Formats: sequence, C-alpha cells, structure tokens
Amino acid sequence: MRKYHIVALVGVLLLAGGFALFTQSSVMAQDAAPEPLADPPYLAEYYNAWVASPHADYTAEAFVHWDAEGEIPESCAKCHSEAGYLDFMGEDGSEFGVVNAPAALGTVVTCDTCHNPTARDLAEVTFPSGVTISDDGGSARCMQCHQGRSSTDTVNAKLTELNLLEDPNAVNAELGFINIHYYAAASSLYGSEVRGGYQYDGMIYQMQNEHAPGFSTCADCHDPHTLELDVVSCATCHEDVETVEDLRFIRMAGSGSDYDGDDDTNEGIAEEIEGLQELLYEAIQAYATEVAGTPIAYSTTSYPYWFLDTNGDGELQDDEAAFPNAYNAFTANLLRAAYNYQVSQKDPGGYAHNPQYHIHLLFDSIMSLNESLSEPIDMEFAQRNDPGHFNVAAMAFRDWDADGEVPARCARCHTSEGLPFYVENGVNIAGEPSNSLTCSTCHTSLEDFSFIEITEVTFPSGARASFAPEGESDDNNLCLTCHQGRESTVSVNTAISRAGVGDDEVAEGLTFRNIHYFAAGASLFGSEVQGAYEYEGMEYNGRFMHDGEEAVSCTDCHDAHTGENDLNLCQDCHEDVEEPEDVRLIRAVEDVELIDYDGDGNAEEPIADEIQALEDALLTYIYAYATDVVGTSIVYESHSHPYWFIDTNANGVADEDEVNGDNRYATWTPTLLRAAYNYQYIAKDPGVFAHNADYALQVLYDSLMAVGGEDAVASYTRPPVVVAEASS
Repeated sequence: MRKYHIVALVGVLLLAGGFALFTQSSVMAQDAAPEPLADPPYLAEYYNAWVASPHADYTAEAFVHWDAEGEIPESCAKCHSEAGYLDFMGEDGSEFGVVNAPAALGTVVTCDTCHNPTARDLAEVTFPSGVTISDDGGSARCMQCHQGRSSTDTVNAKLTELNLLEDPNAVNAELGFINIHYYAAASSLYGSEVRGGYQYDGMIYQMQNEHAPGFSTCADCHDPHTLELDVVSCATCHEDVETVEDLRFIRMAGSGSDYDGDDDTNEGIAEEIEGLQELLYEAIQAYATEVAGTPIAYSTTSYPYWFLDTNGDGELQDDEAAFPNAYNAFTANLLRAAYNYQVSQKDPGGYAHNPQYHIHLLFDSIMSLNESLSEPIDMEFAQRNDPGHFNVAAMAFRDWDADGEVPARCARCHTSEGLPFYVENGVNIAGEPSNSLTCSTCHTSLEDFSFIEITEVTFPSGARASFAPEGESDDNNLCLTCHQGRESTVSVNTAISRAGVGDDEVAEGLTFRNIHYFAAGASLFGSEVQGAYEYEGMEYNGRFMHDGEEAVSCTDCHDAHTGENDLNLCQDCHEDVEEPEDVRLIRAVEDVELIDYDGDGNAEEPIADEIQALEDALLTYIYAYATDVVGTSIVYESHSHPYWFIDTNANGVADEDEVNGDNRYATWTPTLLRAAYNYQYIAKDPGVFAHNADYALQVLYDSLMAVGGEDAVASYTRPPVVVAEASS
C-alpha cells in the first residue's frame, strides 16, 4: 500500500507583459486531509477550491483502483493520474495523443494536469467514434476524459467481427458487454455528432445540445476547480431552482411531450428519462428471458454491470453480482439496448447535458426490443420527440444535414439563430444546421423571456401586416415572419408575365412556384397579403377575425412552444371539442346560416370536409387539364419536391419510379400553374379550415373554374366576400 500521495500544484497568473508561473509541491499523508493554502494569496482561491473537489480526492476509487496492481495501465492512465495525462499530452517528450507507459500510483488530477502548456492551448478532441470536435474555450481539456470509451462504432465493429448483423437475435457467448465508462458528459453534450450512444440505423438523433447562450461548454455550468454547478446562473432562467437537487425538476416549455407515457408532462425532464430507463430495463429483462433464453440483471456499481439472474427472480442478489457470473448470452439487439441503458445510467447529469439525446436512445432501444417480444412494452402514450418548433427529428431542421449548411434563403426559419439575425439585419446568411429552434430564437432575454419586437411583417407579395396597431409591436408578428409562405399572387404573375405566353400555351422555362409549408399567417390575413393566387377580377376575404375577440392571433389558439391547439378556448364556442382531432369536426356556432359549399346536400358537415371536397375536385380537374389540354399527364406527391411529376403511365398515381427530380413536370401553362399553385397552397396549410375557411373556398372555387370551366363548379357555391368578419 502506498504511504504518501504527492500533489504537484501549478498556478498560472496573468500579469502585464506575460505569465508568472508558481509551483508548489506538497506531501500529504493518505489518511490526512490536505491543509488549506494561505500563500500566495492569488493562488489560494484556486487551490482551496480544487483541493476539496472530486479531482483531488485521493481516496476515490478513480485513483486507488489499481493499488493492488502497483501501477495504472496505459488504457486508464490518461484520466486517472497526472502522469498519464501529461504523457497523453506529450509533455514528457513523447508523442501527443498516446499514453506510452503505465503510470505510477499516487497522483490525482492536479493543476498541472490541466494547466500544462499543451493542455492549456488544446482546441480539439477526438472521441471514441473517431469524430474530432473543435473547442477553443478550454473545455477540450475536460472532454479528453469525460467522453466515454465506446460509441456506436465500437458496438458495430464488434457485431461485425462476430457476424451478428444478419441475425440480431442470435446468442453469441463471445459477445461480452461493451461499456461506455463513467461520466461521459461530453458524449452526451455532443449527441449524434460524436455517436457516444448506440444510434439505430435510419433514426435521427439530437446533435450538440444548444442549451442557451453562455451555457454551452463544461466551464459555463461547472466551476472548473470545484466542479460544482453554478446554481445561481441556472436560476436566471429556471426560477424555482435554489439548490442542486432542484435541477432534476426543471421542465422547459419546449419539452411538452409525455416521453415516458405516464400522463405527466409537469414532472422534471430527469424524471421523464428515469421513466424511460425503467421501461427499457423491463424490456431488457423480458427480451433476455424470452429471446436470449437467459435471465439478466443489472448492477450500477459492479463490473461488468450485467449478470446472470441465476434464480430468475428479476432482482440482482449479492452472490450474483460477481465477475464469474457475468452475463454471457448477449445478442446484437440485447447488447445495443444494454449499452444504451448504461450510457444513460453513467451520465447522471444527462438530463442537463443533452436530455433529448438520452430520450432518443432509450426510446429507440425499447422499440427495437419490442419487435421481438410476444408482449411488447406498452409505448402507446410514450413519445420520442419534442413537439413543433423543438422537434429535432423533423425535416424542417434535418433537410440540410448531408450538405452541412442551411442556405441563406432557408436559414431564417430553419435554424435557431436565423430569425433574430434576420430581424436585426434584414437579410439572412447561410449557416450550419441546428437541432431546432431554441428559446433565444424568439426571446431577447432569458431572465424575463421578453420577445424580439416586430412592428410589422413584409409578406412575399410585398404587402405588410401586423397584429398590432401601427407603430406597435406584437409577439405574434414573430410567427408571421416564418409562417407566411414564400410565394404569392405577385410572384406567380411575375413568372407568367416573364414567360410571355397565353393562358393555355406551354411556356418553356415556366416552373412550379411552391408556397412552402404552413403558410398559416398568409391564410389568416387572406387577400390583405395575397398568399394564394387570386384571379383577376375576383374579390376575396381579408383577415379572418374568428370570434373577433379572443381567437384572432396565433397564440390565442396555439401554444407558442408546442403548437398545440388551446382546446379550452375552442370549447367556449364549440362544446363537442374534447380531443385535438375534434377541431376538424367544427362547423359553425349557432345563429349562423350554413351554406352547402360542395353541393353534397349536407350543410352541417365540418367546414374542413367542405374544403376537402373542393380540394379533391381541383386535383381531378388539374389531372384532366394536363392530359387533355397540355398533352402530358401530371401527378402530385405531397412529400417529394417539386411535388408535381410526369405521370408516365397515366394511371393517376404517383408511382415510385415517377417521383424523382428528373421526372419533374415541366410543361406548364399559366392556367395549370395557377391552379397547381393554389392546390399546393391549401394542401400545405392543414389548418386552413380554421385560419380562413372562406378564403380557402374562394381560392379553390376560382381555380376549379379556371381549369374546368362552368361545369367544374356547377354544384358548388362560392362563399360571399365578407372582410374581417367571422364566417361559416
């Protein structure tokens, strides 16, 4: 047993004209607490902070684990000794990035470990996946050790070596547990970028957690010497946080999903993760018994963590938690899930480092095991992703991942920093893909959550609109900045004018104009902003005021963070609304004369159904016009750009071989373009029945008339024009 523990203290003081280096060595008996340092005073604060930290705890398992062996092996020395870290840094004259020799016992993580010249200037770190992350803020020193020791790539390499990919349910006694190791906080923080967890093929995972400005690195949240969390700074945004224990109960407005399916969306995000951990452990034990044929149990403290449940009672007994009883019936599927369970367990701060990444890993592991269980774990009410603006798996944020850059024309609404940049500068520049929107996308302060002020919004038509009186700002104008579409009557007319052909003549170079998704703001303001194509000589409704009082703006009806409808507000007038899907069943309230717009004899059916009937009819007439007038059949596919394709076999179905860029529809006439534009406009605002139903019906009616003539609208009724009043 060693008798003394040697600590090398190196403090760095920035002076005018350079650095002054102070070094002190102290010898501390292993069973004695280190004495506080009084002099020099400029070092005492740092030394005394460090000496009480886990990095200086010479009694910790992290530093005494190898006492019986007499030295710390190369594979462990980097993070469990001063000498090993200096060796890895190349400070001993050896190669950087490699530990060349076992380290002697008796050291901890000292000042010189982190403040040696190489570590001080370290600006990047390579993770077990082979991915290198750049960081010039000092956290690269932390991430060298707090990155874990395995990754998706590690697991896949072993499964490939043992030929277990073709049959992921095949037991292989040579397949042992692969361990992420302790406190892999950096792997959590960088999420899918470094693949610290096991990421299933075909699934999208959260990238680096974009917490909040000023809280993105290790030292932003942790004191670099004591390692303690800066709870006071946490309380800046999280008002109920007074102690470290309170952090577990944080739940931000953007995390509105019930991830673990327990019908509690008010519990802390840490509790959601724990709920999924419990479900995954249940799935792992069920799978091990039913599929692998050998019961399994887990220990958080005993290596190698997974053991044979010899009596099959589902509990790990003391005599079972021993290395000779290590679990030996892993399959590929079981290993992946067990690995992710360990990843989540071994980062106790994962709920803050990157909660969504841990939720993704746990959820996907459960679903993977469920595929092989006769009685799958009930995940009916559990949810994988954040809602709306915070859904990191949505194509609204993932469409540019392969390119590595979001173009300037898209960055405003599809990156976390795009909107504030646009408001400040009036333009956008290309930027890197981001997980989703963040709090700072819309809020100028995370202390009082004040909003970016916008007095008016310019739409693609050039028209300006606002929810506020002239010169005043309104929070809902932020919504309009993105939910306005990208085209208008004006841009369609400009394209047609440039083509210089008659209404039914094919124009070379005339292409489809796409309104883009969720142009709810354009629908709401109707003819005031001309988001849909408005035919010459026809009149259209302007802004829809709904009830004229409470339901007149975006956040009157929608939760600003989740996008969900406020059903309580709907119920004030529409008493049958109890579930979100009931909103589509709304018609009108009492004392309003109902009109049978689609001529099916039912004037009381939901207004959404009235719109759908005209929308379906328009697609039919577009198909007919393309075939009969243009001479080239057309087909529509709602999820594939550019949406309109040549129907090569004229079967009216978007076949797989037809839906590709090379087969895009290219023989447009002005008449066909206008009608197709309006069809897409209605299709891409799924809430148009609530945003401005009569405007939608007017647009559809006129489009039908344009491509099909009087016969196309013979049984339909065009809504009367009533500006700024609630309609049926």
